[in-house]
Parts: sequence; C-alpha cells; structure tokens
Amino acid sequence: MSGNVIKVDARNMACPGPITKVVRAYRKANNGDIIEVLATDPGFKPDIEAWVKRTGCELVELSEEGGVIKAVIKVVK
Repeated sequence: MSGNVIKVDARNMACPGPITKVVRAYRKANNGDIIEVLATDPGFKPDIEAWVKRTGCELVELSEEGGVIKAVIKVVK
C-alpha cells in the first residue's frame, strides 16, 4: 500500500527556508509517504541530497526545469 503524497511549495524562498519546510513535512509524515518539493533556491539541491543521506529517506527524483527544482522523497522512518 502506498503512502500519502505531501506537497511542499518552497518556491521563492531563500535557504534555509526550503529545507526547513521539508523537515516540517517529514515530522508529520508516516513511513512510506512521499514528499514532493518545489524550490527555486539553487542551494536546495545539495541541501536535500545531504538531508536524505542523514535521515535515510530515499531520493526518488531530483530534477530542474525552468529554474524550478523538484525533489521527490520517499519517507523512511
């Protein structure tokens, strides 16, 4: 059974705003949920990569189109 999809819009936020919003979503999420993040801060890419390594979550997708970075994270708790 798949989890819920939690959408996080962190566009036009400067660091550390986007990662802070991800952490808030993660705290509310259950194991197996998907967090889908949109951000425009270029620093978000290395931040989210470091964060998933630290938490053990799975980075399903990390892409950029038109200046918008999309990260899809599977929650592992």
